[in-house]
Amino acid sequence: MINKTVPNVSEALKGVKDGMTFMFGGFGLSGIPENAIAELVRLNIKGLTCISNNAGVDDFGLGLLLQQNQVKKMISSYVGENDEFERQMLSGELEVELIPQGTLAERCRAAQAGIPAFYTPAGYGTEVQDGKETREFNGKMHIMERAFDADFGFIKAWKGDAAGNLVFKGTARNFNPNMCGAAKVTVAEVEELVPVGELDPNEIHIPGIFVQRIFKGAHFEKRIEQRTVRQR
Repeated sequence: MINKTVPNVSEALKGVKDGMTFMFGGFGLSGIPENAIAELVRLNIKGLTCISNNAGVDDFGLGLLLQQNQVKKMISSYVGENDEFERQMLSGELEVELIPQGTLAERCRAAQAGIPAFYTPAGYGTEVQDGKETREFNGKMHIMERAFDADFGFIKAWKGDAAGNLVFKGTARNFNPNMCGAAKVTVAEVEELVPVGELDPNEIHIPGIFVQRIFKGAHFEKRIEQRTVRQR
């Protein structure tokens, strides 16, 4: 068995450089790789292309990278919670590619499966179609979308073992599974790191073959974007 455990986030992120393309799991602030993002902020690498469902909020998640102008391009499906993102996009400081959420998920999954491209009707007849090949299937027009080509994928899971097997919990099981194995190097940070054999094989969501590095994260804040409660 290959032991994929690394002692800390610094070791897990060895090899990251300016100008790279990164994938970040998560939906809103749920299931985001908090430790990996904090380390990227500390390293202050620049010119990044970030693939993520969203851009976090102003002072958390990918918003921390935006604050330091580390991001050159965002590829996302929703960015409505971040004022700094809006400012940078409208000023032209930040390149933005907005794509349908299902297309985002499938471009991750296609990369994971080694499929170079696929056809989807989502976005046909809109700006999403611009510059892309189109084709008719069963009387309906489709756009050809290409699989992502990312250098690192940063994943957050609930539990993992030394072989890289992962278990997700609740809403954190969002874009994380599709991004595992979709980049050249997948780095998983987990809340609980257990010995091999302790995870029930029937409950493993992602097998270790899709993960290159795994470490036990620390100090997860698990913030909530919008908390709504009823009045007493």
